[in-house]
Amino acid sequence: MSDKAKGKAKEALGALTGDESQKEEGRAQQRKAEAEKETAQRERTRRAKDEAREAERERDRQKGKDEGLLGGITDSLSGRDRGPGS
Repeated sequence: MSDKAKGKAKEALGALTGDESQKEEGRAQQRKAEAEKETAQRERTRRAKDEAREAERERDRQKGKDEGLLGGITDSLSGRDRGPGS
């Protein structure tokens, strides 16, 4: 059972028995579970952004290697590649 579900159960039991402290403890447990869930989601988002940035850097590095030293320059009159090996 998740902490949020346990908190809901405590809150419900407190409501049934009239125990305000148990109700509040259940609410607090639910808030804590929600905060932990949000923190985990932010961390997943941060990791995904880092991975995307790294993938972009790798793509740019590979693109630079593929284009060679002249950067994929073409002859503007003929449209032919003027890079290495032409």
